[in-house]
Amino acid sequence: MSFSRYVDLSKASFWESVAVTALAPTIWNIVARKEYKDQTVSKVFGGNRTLGAYAMAAWIFGFSTYRDMVFKNACDDQVSVMNDGNRSLLQVIGYSLLSVGTVFVGSSFARLGITGTFLGDYFGILMDEMVTGFPFNVLSHPMYVGATMNFLGLASLSGSVAGALLTAWVGIVYYISSTFYEGPFTAMIYEEKAKKEKQQ
Repeated sequence: MSFSRYVDLSKASFWESVAVTALAPTIWNIVARKEYKDQTVSKVFGGNRTLGAYAMAAWIFGFSTYRDMVFKNACDDQVSVMNDGNRSLLQVIGYSLLSVGTVFVGSSFARLGITGTFLGDYFGILMDEMVTGFPFNVLSHPMYVGATMNFLGLASLSGSVAGALLTAWVGIVYYISSTFYEGPFTAMIYEEKAKKEKQQ
C-alpha cells in the first residue's frame, strides 16, 4: 500500500482539519481563562456569569460541530482503502468504535451536565464534589477518549488512512489540552474553592 496514494498532503482539506482541530481547544482555553481572571465573557452579558457560561457552551458546541464537518470532509477528500474484501471489517470496526465512543461521550455529558462539560467552572459554576461514577471510574478524560474513538470510527467507515492520521492528531491535541492546560487549571480552581470554604 502506497502511503502517498492514500494520504494526499496537497489537499487543503487535510490541513484545514489539522488547523481547526488545534484551534478548537486552544481558543476555548484562552477565552475560558480570560473569563476566570477578568470575567471577559460575562461582561458581554451584563455580568451574568450563567448566561456567559451557556454562551460559551453554545460556541464550543458549534465550533466542535464545524471541526467534525471539516474532519469528515478531509476523509472524503482522500482515496479510500475500502473495497469489497475489507468493507465488512472496516464497517464493524467503525461502528464498534462509534458505539463505544458515543457511550463515553454521552455518559460523560449525563454526569457533568452542560456547564460541567463546557468549562462552566471557569465561570464560577462549580460542582459540589468530584464526579467518580461511570465513565470517570474507567477513564480520567472519557469525553476526550470517546470523541477520539468517534473520529477513528468515522475514518474507518470512510476507509480513510488520512482520517486515521488526523485522528492521531486529535488524540495528541486532546492529550496536551487535558494534561497541561484544562486539568491543572481546573484543579487550581477547586483548590481555591476548598481554601475559601475552610476560611469561612
